[in-house]
Amino acid sequence: MKKHLVVLTGAGMSAESGIKTFRDADGLWEGHDVMEVATPEGFAANPKLVLDFYNQRRKQLFEVEPNSAHVDLAKLEKDFTVSIITQNVDDLHERAGSSNVIHLHGELLKSRNIVDPFTLFDCKTDIHLGDTCPNGHQLRPHIVWFGEDVPMIEKAIEICETADVLLIIGTSMQVYPAAGLRHYVPENTPTYFIDPKPSMESKFNLTVVAENATIGIKKILKLLITQ
Repeated sequence: MKKHLVVLTGAGMSAESGIKTFRDADGLWEGHDVMEVATPEGFAANPKLVLDFYNQRRKQLFEVEPNSAHVDLAKLEKDFTVSIITQNVDDLHERAGSSNVIHLHGELLKSRNIVDPFTLFDCKTDIHLGDTCPNGHQLRPHIVWFGEDVPMIEKAIEICETADVLLIIGTSMQVYPAAGLRHYVPENTPTYFIDPKPSMESKFNLTVVAENATIGIKKILKLLITQ
Protein backbone atom coordinates (compact mmCIF):
# COMPACT_ATOMS: atom_id res chain seq x y z
CA MET A 1 0.00 0.00 0.00
CA LYS A 2 1.29 3.47 -0.88
CA LYS A 3 2.12 5.86 1.94
CA HIS A 4 -0.16 8.87 2.38
CA LEU A 5 1.72 12.07 1.53
CA VAL A 6 -0.09 15.20 2.73
CA VAL A 7 1.09 18.44 1.10
CA LEU A 8 0.31 21.91 2.45
CA THR A 9 0.93 24.65 -0.12
CA GLY A 10 0.73 28.42 -0.04
CA ALA A 11 1.43 31.46 -2.19
CA GLY A 12 5.10 30.57 -2.71
CA MET A 13 3.99 27.51 -4.67
CA SER A 14 2.44 29.66 -7.42
CA ALA A 15 4.72 32.71 -7.23
CA GLU A 16 7.13 31.28 -9.80
CA SER A 17 4.24 30.94 -12.25
CA GLY A 18 3.79 34.71 -12.07
CA ILE A 19 0.96 34.87 -9.55
CA LYS A 20 1.74 37.48 -6.94
CA THR A 21 1.78 36.43 -3.33
CA PHE A 22 -1.37 37.33 -1.44
CA ARG A 23 0.10 40.29 0.34
CA ASP A 24 3.21 42.16 -0.73
CA ALA A 25 5.64 43.76 1.71
CA ASP A 26 3.61 46.97 1.64
CA GLY A 27 0.54 45.15 2.91
CA LEU A 28 -1.33 45.59 -0.36
CA TRP A 29 -2.71 42.95 -2.73
CA GLU A 30 -2.32 44.07 -6.35
CA GLY A 31 -2.41 47.67 -5.12
CA HIS A 32 -5.51 47.27 -2.95
CA ASP A 33 -5.96 47.26 0.80
CA VAL A 34 -6.95 43.68 1.59
CA MET A 35 -9.72 44.98 3.86
CA GLU A 36 -11.35 46.52 0.79
CA VAL A 37 -11.24 43.42 -1.41
CA ALA A 38 -11.02 40.42 0.92
CA THR A 39 -13.61 40.98 3.65
CA PRO A 40 -17.43 40.76 3.79
CA GLU A 41 -17.43 44.38 4.92
CA GLY A 42 -15.47 45.44 1.85
CA PHE A 43 -17.92 43.63 -0.41
CA ALA A 44 -20.90 45.21 1.34
CA ALA A 45 -19.36 48.68 1.00
CA ASN A 46 -18.35 48.43 -2.65
CA PRO A 47 -19.43 45.19 -4.34
CA LYS A 48 -18.52 46.43 -7.83
CA LEU A 49 -14.91 47.11 -6.79
CA VAL A 50 -14.61 43.65 -5.25
CA LEU A 51 -16.17 41.86 -8.25
CA ASP A 52 -13.89 43.78 -10.63
CA PHE A 53 -10.85 42.91 -8.51
CA TYR A 54 -11.51 39.18 -8.72
CA ASN A 55 -12.45 39.43 -12.38
CA GLN A 56 -8.92 40.73 -12.98
CA ARG A 57 -7.37 37.97 -10.84
CA ARG A 58 -9.33 35.40 -12.87
CA LYS A 59 -8.08 36.87 -16.15
CA GLN A 60 -4.51 36.73 -14.86
CA LEU A 61 -4.95 33.06 -14.01
CA PHE A 62 -5.63 32.25 -17.68
CA GLU A 63 -2.31 33.91 -18.60
CA VAL A 64 -0.08 31.71 -16.43
CA GLU A 65 0.91 28.05 -16.41
CA PRO A 66 1.87 25.55 -13.72
CA ASN A 67 5.56 25.68 -12.86
CA SER A 68 7.88 22.71 -12.49
CA ALA A 69 7.10 22.43 -8.76
CA HIS A 70 3.42 21.82 -9.57
CA VAL A 71 4.44 19.22 -12.15
CA ASP A 72 6.91 17.47 -9.83
CA LEU A 73 4.27 17.33 -7.11
CA ALA A 74 1.77 15.72 -9.48
CA LYS A 75 4.36 13.07 -10.43
CA LEU A 76 4.58 11.97 -6.79
CA GLU A 77 1.19 10.28 -7.24
CA LYS A 78 3.12 7.40 -8.84
CA ASP A 79 4.79 6.65 -5.51
CA PHE A 80 2.35 8.01 -2.90
CA THR A 81 -1.29 8.54 -2.22
CA VAL A 82 -1.11 12.35 -2.39
CA SER A 83 -3.52 14.79 -0.75
CA ILE A 84 -2.85 18.47 -1.45
CA ILE A 85 -4.31 21.05 0.92
CA THR A 86 -3.70 24.49 -0.57
CA GLN A 87 -4.31 28.04 0.55
CA ASN A 88 -4.10 29.09 -3.11
CA VAL A 89 -7.21 29.99 -5.10
CA ASP A 90 -5.70 29.16 -8.50
CA ASP A 91 -6.10 25.86 -10.36
CA LEU A 92 -2.42 25.26 -11.12
CA HIS A 93 -2.22 22.06 -9.05
CA GLU A 94 -5.08 20.59 -11.06
CA ARG A 95 -3.67 21.74 -14.38
CA ALA A 96 -0.34 20.10 -13.53
CA GLY A 97 -2.11 16.78 -13.01
CA SER A 98 -2.73 16.50 -9.26
CA SER A 99 -5.96 14.61 -8.69
CA ASN A 100 -6.79 15.27 -5.03
CA VAL A 101 -6.72 18.97 -4.13
CA ILE A 102 -8.53 20.71 -1.26
CA HIS A 103 -8.78 24.51 -1.54
CA LEU A 104 -9.01 26.00 1.93
CA HIS A 105 -9.54 29.58 0.79
CA GLY A 106 -11.80 28.96 -2.19
CA GLU A 107 -11.29 28.93 -5.94
CA LEU A 108 -11.16 31.73 -8.50
CA LEU A 109 -12.84 29.52 -11.09
CA LYS A 110 -15.93 28.98 -8.96
CA SER A 111 -18.69 31.28 -7.77
CA ARG A 112 -21.42 31.08 -5.17
CA ASN A 113 -24.33 33.24 -4.16
CA ILE A 114 -24.21 35.66 -1.24
CA VAL A 115 -26.32 33.52 1.11
CA ASP A 116 -25.14 29.95 0.50
CA PRO A 117 -21.41 29.10 0.81
CA PHE A 118 -21.84 25.47 -0.19
CA THR A 119 -23.60 25.54 -3.58
CA LEU A 120 -20.89 26.28 -6.12
CA PHE A 121 -20.98 27.18 -9.82
CA ASP A 122 -18.22 26.93 -12.42
CA CYS A 123 -16.98 30.42 -13.23
CA LYS A 124 -14.66 31.05 -16.17
CA THR A 125 -15.88 34.57 -17.00
CA ASP A 126 -16.48 37.86 -15.19
CA ILE A 127 -19.07 38.27 -12.43
CA HIS A 128 -21.06 41.52 -12.57
CA LEU A 129 -23.53 43.22 -10.30
CA GLY A 130 -26.92 41.77 -11.24
CA ASP A 131 -25.55 38.31 -12.07
CA THR A 132 -27.61 35.90 -10.00
CA CYS A 133 -27.93 32.20 -9.21
CA PRO A 134 -31.09 30.26 -10.20
CA ASN A 135 -32.67 31.38 -6.92
CA GLY A 136 -32.16 35.04 -7.72
CA HIS A 137 -29.31 35.79 -5.31
CA GLN A 138 -26.33 37.90 -6.37
CA LEU A 139 -23.25 35.85 -7.29
CA ARG A 140 -19.86 36.45 -5.69
CA PRO A 141 -16.44 34.81 -6.04
CA HIS A 142 -15.99 31.55 -4.16
CA ILE A 143 -13.24 33.05 -2.04
CA VAL A 144 -13.01 32.71 1.74
CA TRP A 145 -12.58 36.27 2.95
CA PHE A 146 -11.10 37.40 6.26
CA GLY A 147 -13.66 36.87 9.00
CA GLU A 148 -15.51 34.09 7.16
CA ASP A 149 -15.64 30.43 8.12
CA VAL A 150 -13.32 28.03 6.27
CA PRO A 151 -15.75 25.36 5.02
CA MET A 152 -13.06 22.80 4.12
CA ILE A 153 -11.07 22.95 7.38
CA GLU A 154 -12.71 19.88 8.94
CA LYS A 155 -11.98 17.81 5.82
CA ALA A 156 -8.41 19.07 5.87
CA ILE A 157 -8.01 18.04 9.51
CA GLU A 158 -9.26 14.53 8.71
CA ILE A 159 -6.70 14.26 5.91
CA CYS A 160 -3.84 15.43 8.12
CA GLU A 161 -4.72 12.89 10.80
CA THR A 162 -3.93 10.08 8.35
CA ALA A 163 -0.59 11.44 7.03
CA ASP A 164 2.44 9.18 6.77
CA VAL A 165 4.58 12.03 5.43
CA LEU A 166 4.01 15.81 5.54
CA LEU A 167 5.38 18.22 2.92
CA ILE A 168 4.95 21.99 3.36
CA ILE A 169 5.74 24.26 0.41
CA GLY A 170 5.69 28.03 0.04
CA THR A 171 3.69 29.01 3.10
CA SER A 172 4.83 30.76 6.26
CA MET A 173 2.51 28.58 8.37
CA GLN A 174 1.54 31.77 10.21
CA VAL A 175 -2.06 32.23 9.01
CA TYR A 176 -4.72 30.33 10.93
CA PRO A 177 -6.60 28.05 10.68
CA ALA A 178 -4.30 26.67 7.96
CA ALA A 179 -1.22 27.04 10.16
CA GLY A 180 -2.76 24.75 12.76
CA LEU A 181 -3.13 21.81 10.39
CA ARG A 182 0.36 20.44 11.02
CA HIS A 183 -0.59 19.86 14.65
CA TYR A 184 -3.10 17.21 13.51
CA VAL A 185 -0.45 15.13 11.78
CA PRO A 186 0.53 12.05 13.83
CA GLU A 187 3.49 12.59 16.16
CA ASN A 188 6.95 12.04 14.64
CA THR A 189 5.62 12.05 11.08
CA PRO A 190 8.52 12.85 8.70
CA THR A 191 8.03 16.52 7.79
CA TYR A 192 9.67 18.48 4.96
CA PHE A 193 9.45 22.27 4.79
CA ILE A 194 10.36 24.13 1.58
CA ASP A 195 10.40 27.93 1.79
CA PRO A 196 13.03 30.56 0.94
CA LYS A 197 12.54 32.13 4.39
CA PRO A 198 11.62 29.17 6.59
CA SER A 199 9.90 30.19 9.81
CA MET A 200 8.90 26.85 11.33
CA GLU A 201 10.49 26.05 14.67
CA SER A 202 12.63 22.98 14.85
CA LYS A 203 10.87 19.74 15.67
CA PHE A 204 11.74 16.08 15.61
CA ASN A 205 11.85 14.59 12.12
CA LEU A 206 11.82 17.99 10.37
CA THR A 207 13.87 18.61 7.22
CA VAL A 208 14.06 22.26 6.12
CA VAL A 209 15.01 23.29 2.57
CA ALA A 210 15.47 27.08 2.33
CA GLU A 211 14.72 27.39 -1.38
CA ASN A 212 11.96 28.47 -3.73
CA ALA A 213 9.41 25.79 -4.58
CA THR A 214 10.85 24.74 -7.95
CA ILE A 215 14.38 24.20 -6.61
CA GLY A 216 13.36 22.90 -3.21
CA ILE A 217 11.09 20.15 -4.44
CA LYS A 218 13.78 18.76 -6.74
CA LYS A 219 16.16 18.61 -3.77
CA ILE A 220 13.63 16.73 -1.71
CA LEU A 221 12.21 14.30 -4.29
CA LYS A 222 14.91 11.69 -3.74
CA LEU A 223 14.45 11.88 0.02
CA LEU A 224 10.70 11.39 -0.35
CA ILE A 225 11.00 8.42 -2.66
CA THR A 226 13.21 6.64 -0.11
CA GLN A 227 10.63 7.03 2.66
